[in-house]
Amino acid sequence: MSAERKNEDIVRYAPAMRINHWLVAISFVLLALSGLALFHPSLFWLSALFGGGPWTRILHPFIGLVMVLAFVVLGATLWRYNHLEARDWAWLRRARDVVGNREDRLPEVGRYNAGQKLLFHLIVLCLAGLLLSGIVMWRAYFAFYFPVDVIRFASLLHAFCATVLICAIVVHIYAAIWVKGSMRAMTRGTVSRGWAWKHHRAWFRQVMRGGERE
Repeated sequence: MSAERKNEDIVRYAPAMRINHWLVAISFVLLALSGLALFHPSLFWLSALFGGGPWTRILHPFIGLVMVLAFVVLGATLWRYNHLEARDWAWLRRARDVVGNREDRLPEVGRYNAGQKLLFHLIVLCLAGLLLSGIVMWRAYFAFYFPVDVIRFASLLHAFCATVLICAIVVHIYAAIWVKGSMRAMTRGTVSRGWAWKHHRAWFRQVMRGGERE
């Protein structure tokens, strides 16, 4: 990835990656709303957003496939940046400094910090669990191949993975808002040099050397 000299900005995400990210994000919101509508009677009113109960049940798994496929493309691009290194474990041990915004005390961070890397792997695990359990539960096409006890277990696994994923994405959104300048990376695709130096110094050095390409 090359540095953009104009306005002292650095390109962090190319247009294709941003489009992919927002496709995953929109799919996730639709899945969360439709899933909650099907999860408990007190939330069934959310099904009105999808045209009622039958349409919610029909659309939910297909939206899930869209999200999984979009994330596979996104994940394949970002996988190499999300390997945990020694400096990531050191970063995690300094959680108080992270929360206290004392980044001068932290190890230099690459393209992603340890928290972002853990979130990435958590999303991978949750989506795998949701996909597999969702296939077992998909009555129109696959459920009749499985014993009822397997379907019941899949239902529990599906609910567990969905709950964990929703909580993780809420934290992700909060962190993006909390760290000023982060939202701009996924809307405009660029970050300021000051932002890169403060939050991802090792990545900034690599970009300035011209050592990273998408």
